[in-house]
Amino acid sequence: MKKLALLGASLLLMLSSAVFAEEHADAALTHAKEAVEHGKAGHAPVLVEHAEASLAHAKKAVEVAKGENKTHLEAGVKALEEAIKHGKMGHADVATKSAEEAVTHIQAGDK
Repeated sequence: MKKLALLGASLLLMLSSAVFAEEHADAALTHAKEAVEHGKAGHAPVLVEHAEASLAHAKKAVEVAKGENKTHLEAGVKALEEAIKHGKMGHADVATKSAEEAVTHIQAGDK
């Protein structure tokens, strides 16, 4: 009976970790898309705001992701960091390209 309870608890923990990662990846994706939209409009400061929010969620998703999903989310984190760096310099065009790259990686990692 104890083995069954342990097995059930382990399964529940694994499933909750996947849901936790998915929720953060979804939030990261939403903010990354907003960053892209504002970047295309030339609004570098607003791009930075959304990219920073996306980065916070993406880092949380990386903590619990596994395998190829984790690799994509990590690449998304790096792209967001680049978007933030360039956005703070006022380079909306370069920051937008990095944010677009982040969107691609976060989508790939949110499967």
